[in-house]
Amino acid sequence: MNYIKSILLLLIFTLVSCNNSNKEVVSSAITSEETNSGTIHLSKAQFENSKMEVGQLTEKPFAETVHTSGVIDVPPQSRAVISAFSGGYIKNTPLLVGNKVSKGQRLVTLENPEFITMQQNYLETAEHLSYLKSEYDRQKIMFDEKITSQRSYLKAESEYKSNLARYNSLKKNLEMLNMNPASVEAGNIVSQVNIYSPIDGNVTQVFVNTGTYVSPADKIMEIMNTDHIHLELKVFEKDLLQLKKEQDILFTVPEASDETFNGEVHLVGTSIDPNSRIAMVHGHIDEKDENNFTAGMFVEAQIITGTLNQMALPENAVVEMEGKNYVLLIQNEDAEGYELRSMEVKTTANYKGFTAIEKNDQFKADSKFLTKGAFVLLNEEGGGNDH
Repeated sequence: MNYIKSILLLLIFTLVSCNNSNKEVVSSAITSEETNSGTIHLSKAQFENSKMEVGQLTEKPFAETVHTSGVIDVPPQSRAVISAFSGGYIKNTPLLVGNKVSKGQRLVTLENPEFITMQQNYLETAEHLSYLKSEYDRQKIMFDEKITSQRSYLKAESEYKSNLARYNSLKKNLEMLNMNPASVEAGNIVSQVNIYSPIDGNVTQVFVNTGTYVSPADKIMEIMNTDHIHLELKVFEKDLLQLKKEQDILFTVPEASDETFNGEVHLVGTSIDPNSRIAMVHGHIDEKDENNFTAGMFVEAQIITGTLNQMALPENAVVEMEGKNYVLLIQNEDAEGYELRSMEVKTTANYKGFTAIEKNDQFKADSKFLTKGAFVLLNEEGGGNDH
């Protein structure tokens, strides 16, 4: 009994499967019909309702390019590494990575008891300098009037100039630490100093925390100004002679977008790395695109060195399927519709909406192709039928 039930169930599933298969065949035939010879029949109504278009191979200029890769970067003057001219403990660091800063804005505060000693030495030197200057002037007058000896005059001069050099040195040290010498001479001595931003930009790295001790060699933070962002491209020696200033650059950022951006060659490197045989090319990015990027992004680029005319079809006329490229050749056209044949083609380039097609003896000068709608038809037919 169970055996009979199994047979009945198998028959039911078979009938349902056949029925679904027939529906799929009918559905496929609604759009187009493919004969056993590989010809696709397309009615005029289908052509018009789908807003398809027909065109011919035409000669179009295609760019000759040099392929390169590189990074987006900023000029050296737009990048600043902040460090201290004297060691100290980080008292305060209010900024985080990404914060925008202006030139002259306070970045961190350093504290060190040695700052007090430096100011004390400066103040004492300034006071002593006043006395030595007075003594020097007095000795000079007396020497000119031959009242004192040359030895006494030269001694006063030496002491004064030696102390003046020390005074100027200590004053410069205070200025480098952003201390005001005039305020120190007025008796205002502090244990903390501020470090200010030398450029406008954004904080890209912070290397310290509150309480960290930093020496003069330590990095505190890094600031970058991306207003003048540019391309730094690597070009092989064999391609270098083809490049010159003001050539157009087409580039992409593969990790971020499929969009193609524009630039221009600004400088071509005049030296080649002896190991890699690579030179650097500096490119400017179109102003409208500059805000889209961050320094350090990897780019792939094409530098346009010239143009070459090739026979081409609009990009929509060429359909890629399973690693091969196909077009739909119109074999016949009458009042009822079109007979189309899928043909495999070799393509050489894509440029400004057109695809270059290698010469094919089966294509005549007046051959026509489906230039809009080929993708839909070929996918519904399940691929090309090149003969």
